[in-house]
Amino acid sequence: MKNRFSGILPTGLGLILLITASACIANSTAFSQSKLDKDTTMIEHAKGTFEVKVVPQSEPEKAPGATLSRMSIDKEFHGDLEATSKGEMLSAMTDVKGSAGYVAIERVTGTLQGRSGSFVLQHNATMTRGTPQLNIIVVPDSGTGQLSGISGSMKINIADGKHSYEFDYSLAPQH
Repeated sequence: MKNRFSGILPTGLGLILLITASACIANSTAFSQSKLDKDTTMIEHAKGTFEVKVVPQSEPEKAPGATLSRMSIDKEFHGDLEATSKGEMLSAMTDVKGSAGYVAIERVTGTLQGRSGSFVLQHNATMTRGTPQLNIIVVPDSGTGQLSGISGSMKINIADGKHSYEFDYSLAPQH
């Protein structure tokens, strides 16, 4: 798999974005607008676009086996989620073409389908010789304001250089 991002993004970041895009495309499924889970909690679906700015925070640490990098993440979400986020990413690009991984944490602050507050997303992604796996979930009990009690997972799609998201979430009943 050729890295389309080389020369455009910092070393390693292109492959990390490729992991994200490939995993999302490979795992994409049709979602209903809302559904009920086993506990009769309403599962909501949000979607839209976002812009992301990733900035290296230090020189990559090159060593036999893998190159490690640390980057800051700034996003602006649009659509059902009108928000900004700030976070950090750690990545590892191995010496084997098509194998890499990253983890990231980002705090999202704004409005989700009319509810204001914040929550934290945790990313975990790997690519094994071109086969991607991506998991983005809400950190339990990280919601604030009207987003208190939020849980869920997000998928990211990258097509023609544009980023979009699909976010399935639920809010715990307020007591």
